[in-house]
Amino acid sequence: MDLSIESSSHSSYILRFILAATVLIAATSIGRGQAPLDPGSKSNEPVQSSKQNASDQSQPGARPETGASGQQPGASASRLTRDEAVRLALTQASTFEQAKLAELIAAEDVRQARAAFLPRITVPSTVIYNSPTLGPVAPGTPGTDRFSYLASNAVAEYLSLVGASGEIDVGGRLRATLRRGIALLEAARAGTEVARRALIEAVDEAYYGLSLSTAKRRSSELSFAAAEDFARITQLMFTAGEVSEVDVIRARLQMAGRRDDLEQARVAESIAAGSLRVLVGYDFATPIDVVDLTNAVPDATEINRFVAAAIANRPEFAQLDAERRAAEQEAKAARAERLPHVSYSVSGGFDSQSLRLDPLHDHTGVLAAVSVTIPIFDWGASKSRERQARLRAQSVESERNLALRSFTQQFHAARTQAQSAALRYQLLNARVGDAEHNVQASLARYRGGEAAIIEVTDAQNTLAAQRAALYQALFDYQAAKARLAQATAQ
Repeated sequence: MDLSIESSSHSSYILRFILAATVLIAATSIGRGQAPLDPGSKSNEPVQSSKQNASDQSQPGARPETGASGQQPGASASRLTRDEAVRLALTQASTFEQAKLAELIAAEDVRQARAAFLPRITVPSTVIYNSPTLGPVAPGTPGTDRFSYLASNAVAEYLSLVGASGEIDVGGRLRATLRRGIALLEAARAGTEVARRALIEAVDEAYYGLSLSTAKRRSSELSFAAAEDFARITQLMFTAGEVSEVDVIRARLQMAGRRDDLEQARVAESIAAGSLRVLVGYDFATPIDVVDLTNAVPDATEINRFVAAAIANRPEFAQLDAERRAAEQEAKAARAERLPHVSYSVSGGFDSQSLRLDPLHDHTGVLAAVSVTIPIFDWGASKSRERQARLRAQSVESERNLALRSFTQQFHAARTQAQSAALRYQLLNARVGDAEHNVQASLARYRGGEAAIIEVTDAQNTLAAQRAALYQALFDYQAAKARLAQATAQ
């Protein structure tokens, strides 16, 4: 007895150990499966030399080796492409997922409307006990006939029928209900496409917004490094007696201003990274990095493929047209309520006072019935529903006309913004080079005693402003192109 208890306890310990090990392995696998994809890691990139870093500061799109967006400089981040961000966003809980569920719900409504044309099969089975009568009965009356309630046929009654019943759609109510369900399903499908395209546009805005914030942060780092180096040079010149103390103070103020700009740029980058994480489903502790904004150079010719005639292909119009058809069919169904209704019922089975074979055989048969219902007066309820449906159809048509004007305005506005951003980029790309040369010349003149410190600080401020304007033009172009694609259903 003791040996069996000890063996059972030992087996229980082994089973618990195996279960714990299985749970641990499963948790580890799940944790690995939730890690973000790493299409291109920066951990294997070679570290640039100081000479290369110096040359990078003269380029508007220079990318110094820094941390991922919103992360510490030492954190490793996966390079997330725009297409990958869209793919991840479409799998997350969003209005797009809700629209897909609404589409599935509408499909079930259509299935129910089609089922209304088919007969409903039922098998009602009933056993009735009717107490014997308390009054006098004629001599020789069988016991089965001595029942008290007239509604029942015997003291014990057994009833079992297989029945089919339905409605003959003479007024068109069922057909109108089916067509309405089909139209609502088409509207739900179009609404799913609308939600998908809206989500893609939001991802584009967040993706290129993060790319813009990252570019501005890198530009702020270059400007701060230049201001810090200039402050050091000014301090050395002051120590040598070549400049006054006022120049040292101005250089320190310039460096402090650049430091403040850098901190603001880092905060903006962190916020932009958080917005993109929400859309793609990344955890806020997961590093994230996007493609360099300067790699997407604007091309004014690609704007020509977006034409105003394509506005009519937007899924919003298909959705509104389907909603209008659904309202029209709803009006027809309401009108059919004032027409005669024809229903039928066919039943087969037995209704007997006994379950013996002979009585069952005698009381087995088929019962068929056709019913016609003629509506007389419903206090105007069906007319009110018909009038309500027709008003709803007029409202949808008015909404469609308003949407057409609004979408046309959005198209022309986005097209103008894209063309303007492409032109701004061409102008600013050349001006950034001039601003960099101006900084170098002003610094050389200042060190030679030919220029005041204000000339150097103005040159540095101009370079920072030109870089910020260049990056903003790149972002404006990508955002306007995304809105053009949305406006023309591409």
